[in-house]
Formats: sequence, C-alpha cells, structure tokens
Amino acid sequence: MNASTTKLYPKLFITILRVAIGWHFIDEGLSKILQGNWTASSFLLNTSGFFSGFYHWIASSPSILKVIDILNMYGLFFIGLALFIGLFSRFASLSGALLLTMYYFAYPPFGNPLISASDGHLFIVDKLFIEAAALMFLFFYQEKGYCIDTLIEIFRNRKKTLVPEPEEISSRREILKNLATLPVLGAMGIGAVSNFKTYGVDVMSGATIQVKQTALNELKGELPKGKIGKHEISRLIAGGNLIGGWSHARDLIYADTLFKAYNTEQKVYETLMLAEKAGINTINIGFPSNPLLAKYKKMTGSKIKVITQVGPNLNNQKLAEVGSNTNKQLYFENINKAIDFGVDIIQVQGNWCDWLVRDNKIEVIHEMIEHIRQQGYTAGLAAHSVESLIACADQGIIPDYYMKTMHHDQYWSAHPREYRVPFEVDGKNYLDHNRFHNNMFCLFPERTVEFVSKATVPIMGFKVLAAGAIEPKDGFKWAYDNGADFICVGMFDFQVVSNVNIAIDCLKTTNRTREWFG
Repeated sequence: MNASTTKLYPKLFITILRVAIGWHFIDEGLSKILQGNWTASSFLLNTSGFFSGFYHWIASSPSILKVIDILNMYGLFFIGLALFIGLFSRFASLSGALLLTMYYFAYPPFGNPLISASDGHLFIVDKLFIEAAALMFLFFYQEKGYCIDTLIEIFRNRKKTLVPEPEEISSRREILKNLATLPVLGAMGIGAVSNFKTYGVDVMSGATIQVKQTALNELKGELPKGKIGKHEISRLIAGGNLIGGWSHARDLIYADTLFKAYNTEQKVYETLMLAEKAGINTINIGFPSNPLLAKYKKMTGSKIKVITQVGPNLNNQKLAEVGSNTNKQLYFENINKAIDFGVDIIQVQGNWCDWLVRDNKIEVIHEMIEHIRQQGYTAGLAAHSVESLIACADQGIIPDYYMKTMHHDQYWSAHPREYRVPFEVDGKNYLDHNRFHNNMFCLFPERTVEFVSKATVPIMGFKVLAAGAIEPKDGFKWAYDNGADFICVGMFDFQVVSNVNIAIDCLKTTNRTREWFG
C-alpha cells in the first residue's frame, strides 16, 4: 500500500461518515420546515427522564417553545448542511452532538425503553448515543475529509507559496474532489422535497405518514369531571378495545390485527400520556389489558384511574352447569386478580351480564357485585342488552353505576329493527344482511333511553360511536343528551385532543332532561 492510498482511505471514510450524518440532519430539519406547523410540544410534554421537568417547562411557555421550535427546525437543517458540504465542520460536529444529547436525555433509555423515543428495547446505548459519539469523533479527529474546509486550506496555502505547474494541476483536482458533495446535495435535496410533497413524511416520528391531529395547545378548556363512588373521573373516558385489538369492525377481518400492530406498548403509553395531559383521567379496559396498565402506571407514575371488566372464571360448559353446588370462588377469581393488578373500579363485563341473564344465572351477577363491594371497591354492571339491566333491577341488583351501550341506529350498517333479537350482541354473525353481523350494539335505543331516564345511579355510555360507524360529534351529543353521565370511547392518539374538544362542546350545549348523576 503506497502513501497516497494510505492518505486516501481516511479521507474517504471521514467524508462518507460526515456526509451521511449531515444528510440525516438535513432531512430531519427540512421535513419540519416544509411541514409548516411542526412543533416540539408533544415531544417535550411526553418526556419521562430525570430532566423531564426542564422539558415540560419549555413546552409550557409559548414564547420559549416558539424559539425552541425554530432552533430545532433550522438548527437541524443548517448543522446538517454544514456537515454535508464540510463548512465549519468541527463546529457543526460539536453543535450536532450537543443537540442529540438534548434529545437523548429527553427519553433516556435507562430501564424504561417502552416510553422512550428510541427504536426497540434499548438500554443506555441507542441511535442518538451512537450518532452523537460519531460526531464527537469528527470533532476531535484531525482529518476533515473532502470538504469546503479543506478547500479553504488549499487556497490559503496557495497564497503563502508559489505552486509549481504540476502541483497546481494536482491542486485543481483536489479542488474538484472537495466540491463533489455539492451536486450530490442538490440531487438529494430535490428528491427529498419531492418526496415530502408526495408523502408528507415526519421523519422525527419515523418513516410514517403525517396524520393531521389536534395539538394539546388547541384544547378548548378543562374537561368536566363527575364522581363514581369515591372516584372523581372525567366525563369522557378512554376505552380499551383499541388497545386490546377488539375492533368490532363488522366483516373487516384485518382490523383487529391492524389495531394491534399500530398500538404497540410504546404507542399505547404515548396515547395514555397524551390523554392524561388532555384531561382524560380514567380508562376502562378489558381484563387481558390489566398487566399492560399496571406496567404503565408503575413505569410512569401515572395516576390514571383504571376501570377493569371481569367475568366469572367459567367457560360455556361450566356456565350451563352453574347451580347451588358450584364453587363460588370461580365467580371471584378474576375480581381478586384485578385487585392484585392495582385497579381502581371493577365492573361485571357486559357480555357476561347478558349471558348470565339470558341463561337464568342472575344470582352469579349478584354474588360478584357483592364480592366487589366487600373488597372495598366501587362495583359497576355493564350490558349490551337493556333487558339484562332491567332483569337485574327487577331482582334488586343495583350497582354503583351502570355501563350501557348507547347509540342511535341511524347509520348504514345497522340491520333493520324488525330483525333484531335481544341478547344477540356478540352472538352469531349472520350472512343475511337483514340480521346481526357485529354491527349493532344498542339494539333498541328508545328502550335504553327509557331505562336510563329512570336510573338512580350514574350511567356510563359505551359504544357511543357504534364502533366507528357514527361521527363523534353526533354520537357524543346523542349519548349525553339521552342521559349518559359519562361516555367511554376508544381512541387512537391522533383522535385524543379532538375528542376532548368535542366532549367539552357537547357538555356545554347538551339538551338532556335527566339530572346529572356523579
């Protein structure tokens, strides 16, 4: 290996490393600038590390946040540009490393990787750490590679000494080499701008399509609260079906898998943190989601109220055999497990209430409600069929609150009234379009409204959007107007703030006749 080759390899390596990092910074900055309304607000508000108070303080001040947004957008772009073309490259390397360090400590991967902005389950070393280390290497290493800085040095040396003709030719070649990144930058820049216009990529959030969502600073006010038992909860409650992957998407067989793929643990935690900041302080979950919520509360210190749904530990065969000889511990096992998970409120799950009433096993519901209360917990009773709640009330089984499906039937997929049968929710899915096919959750809206109007305990409406078939403004208003004291709504992260604003508006303008409970 000759001397020239020995010099060439370090130059090429440094150039490639510097240009690669530079392009990453340019792309990050350019996407934010072109987006037009980008803000670091959500990124700062959701920070969880030991410097989180500092980041939250920045986000809480509109004037400071505006400065930070500008510094992020244009700082990323100009640092990247300086690195790419190699102008003031040592200063750019140090500045870039400091900026990445700020990102790193916003979500430090020190044992809580699921709520960090890092990719995957990482501990201490993540991509921010590695890129910052690479920039510090560029800062301290003497070789600058092919760049404008090197070109400036060439011109300075030419001024100091007379250069012989052969060396001058060689020098011209070096000039061209050091300018080679400019046309590359032009080509890549044109491609990036075109790509952004086509796809609207937000690279800070990964290679995902930018979704239009309402920001926290667009909240219309404070979300009203009420009481269930001893608990003060928001009148809009987060539902748990989208977390568990229960889409109730009629005949769209891919929807459950899609929901689960989107709502990773990290995404669920981000959504919950956003919901809490928007004023939603309660979530109602299916029993399988208890470990996830327990983990979330432990990792984040969240005070969110958790309502969990339980059923007896019985399968269909055992249900048919329930009688005086049945071991009652089977009714209580899941209640006790829920308590161990640290939940706040426990309710008998809606399907189970319907099945137990349908099969004349109503005593099981009574036993479960009493056991919940004996453990010192608020006891709720949910149902899809209003006949279930009527039957329980007739037997003197009055919970601390009811949870009832509440929506009208003025949407396309609702099957005709004359073909609706009590207790068919979550039953057989018929191929006949006139019959039930996972498309109707409040079978007889008027009968539900009548029951609600006479109820003397709080009512929590759920399925108020008929699993996405009804617009939120319509569904929220109908439920509140017809007596719901609280509504439970499943929502993705990009729907949270918008839903809170809709709930605030509906609560201000509701035309209900039933008095508020809770």
